[in-house]
Amino acid sequence: MPKPKGQKNGNNKAKHTKLIGQKKTKKQQEAMLRKERLRAIIKKAKE
Repeated sequence: MPKPKGQKNGNNKAKHTKLIGQKKTKKQQEAMLRKERLRAIIKKAKE
C-alpha cells in the first residue's frame, strides 16, 4: 500500500546518516592509528 502524499521516510534516512557517519569516523580513526604506528616504527628504526 502506498504512503499518503507528502509522507517521507525521515526516520530511516536519519538512521542511515548516523550509521554512515559512524563508519566514516571509524575508518578515519583507524587510518590515524596506523599512521602513528608507522611513524613510531620509522622513528625507532632511524635511532
